[in-house]
Amino acid sequence: MTILAVMISVVILGAGNVATHFFKALRKSEEASVIQWYNRSLDTIKHFENTVAITNDLAQLKQADVYILAVSDDVVAKLSSQLPFNDRLVVHTSGCVNVSDLDKKHKRGVLYPLQSLSKDAAIDFSNVPICIETLDKKSYPLLKKLAASMGSPTKRVNSPQRRVLHLAAVFVNNFTNQLYRIGHEITESEGAEFDLLKPLILETANKIQTMSPYMAQTGPALRNDKKTINVHLKLLNNPQHKDIYNLLTDAIQQTHGRKKL
Repeated sequence: MTILAVMISVVILGAGNVATHFFKALRKSEEASVIQWYNRSLDTIKHFENTVAITNDLAQLKQADVYILAVSDDVVAKLSSQLPFNDRLVVHTSGCVNVSDLDKKHKRGVLYPLQSLSKDAAIDFSNVPICIETLDKKSYPLLKKLAASMGSPTKRVNSPQRRVLHLAAVFVNNFTNQLYRIGHEITESEGAEFDLLKPLILETANKIQTMSPYMAQTGPALRNDKKTINVHLKLLNNPQHKDIYNLLTDAIQQTHGRKKL
């Protein structure tokens, strides 16, 4: 006799980037199923109503194994306290919110996807490590299975570790992307092609797969090439860009002006 595996039932709350990508990934899963999607505004998720039950009424939430609060950080605590049930597994997806900020009437956990997620960009969840935290031991295997059902690698982390991972992610992703934008603006100012920089961007990212960022550093700041640095500063007309150039040049020189720790 064949024993059918029990699907993990999931309710998603929120309609942002993380909620949308979790929904799309779980739709493909053979081990988990989104049985309901909640958002305050039904208009945002209305185009999914033929594939999942939708609601904007917390009182109408279905019973599920896991409730995923994929909402902004400042809403997590309040929304968890408004849920009309007790002792069910409720998780948030934030990099900064402490797991204990969830209302203590619930079993509490975190599913933090450590990746840049844009709603309209396709994502391969095998490249989305999910950091898991729970306050009770029994919930961890369930969340690990849920993350694995989306194809994600998992890592067990605590709240302090997750916060510093999120902070580091801001530096390597958000701040770096702003530097890309500045580079795009600089090239456009003289009609140069930003696309010519894309192989360099990829090489920089690939290089740190096999060596430390410390060892991968190159450029005029590292060489203390004052002539080139001065030429660059004269080319920069935007005072903010000039400040950023000076700040990062100083940071590189201070880092490499002393022995590696």
